Amino acid sequence: MIIKESFCDAALFSEDEGARKNLEQCDYSIKITKEMAERGESPRPIRVYADGAFDLFHQGHARILLQAKNCFPNVYLIVGVCSDKTLHRLKGRTVMDEEERYNAVRHCRYVDEVLRDAPWEHSEAFIAAHKIDFVAHDDIPYPSEDTEDIYAPLKKKGMFIATQRTEGVSTSDIVARIVRHYDVYARRNLARGYSAKELNISYLREKKFKFQNKMESLKDKSKELLGSIGERKDDIINKWEEKSKEFIDNFLMLFGRNRNKLKSILTGSRSRIMNAITPPGSPSRSYDDEDDDSDNEIIIEPPSKIRLT
Repeated sequence: MIIKESFCDAALFSEDEGARKNLEQCDYSIKITKEMAERGESPRPIRVYADGAFDLFHQGHARILLQAKNCFPNVYLIVGVCSDKTLHRLKGRTVMDEEERYNAVRHCRYVDEVLRDAPWEHSEAFIAAHKIDFVAHDDIPYPSEDTEDIYAPLKKKGMFIATQRTEGVSTSDIVARIVRHYDVYARRNLARGYSAKELNISYLREKKFKFQNKMESLKDKSKELLGSIGERKDDIINKWEEKSKEFIDNFLMLFGRNRNKLKSILTGSRSRIMNAITPPGSPSRSYDDEDDDSDNEIIIEPPSKIRLT
């Protein structure tokens, strides 16, 4: 078996020497139509451009880039990532800063080149400067200050490739999930050593979350204890059943064939019980009157024995 060495590296930034060399070697005078690209008749790599914020880079982002990479044979995929300044002004606050987002995209295996501080709109000069053949993006209109859809001109020229979003997966969904379960994630980070100041919570809220963490820990330990008790209980019951079966077998072996012996034991036990619970008889006593008349003698009889039924 021959083991081949493999080497992987992050995608190039557009200003890197390797990216500039690829740009210089591209003969942009050869215009590639969509039909030519689909038939695999392009004489050079097809330069496809995809852009976005790529905040909290997730599987939905990766699938869009995969679609862009596989839209034609022999694609060189350039991904533009907007800066913080652009996004905060036109789209809203991001969770990750621009350097984090640049590097997240750079380490996606479908990407060949990353363009930092990508523009929000695509002018003809921008397209020509980067020798872009096609732009890949989802087909939802993206408005700006001057137009209802910044991709409309590219769609008219036949330079637009529509990609499909992944349902139920988006940066907004992830942020909403964190906000909805804020207490859970705040407690999580407190348990991992983050301070109240780092989480921007008050002293009282910190104590509340720590108390909840302790209660959760006690609850988990109680569940484990009850589970172990349940296992021991089953063992005790099994042993009791084995011992009771052994006792019954021994009892039958001893008395099963000799009922008279069993009867004598039971009768003797009954007699001993009777003697134990029956008080002894009281002696007779006589009371003499003034004339010492025997007819006036009073005799006290002992009480009758208790009969067991």
